[in-house]
Amino acid sequence: MDLNFDVSIIDKYHSNSQIARLLTETWVKQNMYCPRCGNLHIDQFENNRPVADFFCPVCSSEYELKSKSGLLGQKINDGAYETMIERITGNRNPDFFFMSYSKTEYAVKNLILIPKHFFVPAIIEKRKPLAQDARRAGWIGCNIVIEKIPEQGKIPIISNGKIIESKHVVEKVNISNRLETKDINARGWIMDVLNCVNKIPVHVFSLEDMYSFEPELQNKHPENHHVKPKIRQQLQLLRDRGFIGFLGNGMYRKLV
Repeated sequence: MDLNFDVSIIDKYHSNSQIARLLTETWVKQNMYCPRCGNLHIDQFENNRPVADFFCPVCSSEYELKSKSGLLGQKINDGAYETMIERITGNRNPDFFFMSYSKTEYAVKNLILIPKHFFVPAIIEKRKPLAQDARRAGWIGCNIVIEKIPEQGKIPIISNGKIIESKHVVEKVNISNRLETKDINARGWIMDVLNCVNKIPVHVFSLEDMYSFEPELQNKHPENHHVKPKIRQQLQLLRDRGFIGFLGNGMYRKLV
């Protein structure tokens, strides 16, 4: 894997957005393997495909690339808000690559994979409608709020210029697949409870520690009036999927 962009392909281009898209997409096509099955390369779809940018010819997994220069940050601009929500709730989302790169060095600095089953409506932020004098007046875009995604769903492929071994990436993706569910409401609960587990600063924690998040979870799920039983249910699910271990007497240990 070569972290440098192939700058020879941009000689005839002048638009910064075109140059950025060409450099980043060409880099993925030339360097990226499939993080789901480990196949050594992925292929690019034809231009302007509405859902995904790349696919694996072996396992048929689909990927969309989002890139930006400088720091990746906590939010990434995406397309139309309603379209994104429809994709998530309809389980038609691809996995996402999020890339940050250096414009001066023409090189990739960070690349993470976020599997599609970590996407829930709560991480999609609605932007303000475009002004009435804009070309697409009233159009509403969205941001993907990366900081709301559990750490287990942000799988590093390149971190601060360091390449992570592909076998470790594929292993983490396989572990994350234990949380996959097509039920969008169930997915929202498990992501929210997993985020709460991650906020606890120690590896061994108690049920009472989790109950301290009851107001936060109640605010996120106002339709549910039995939050404590729901917390217990989700902890059992995380135990069954191998993310935490139950030690007895209301005590748990983080495993992943």
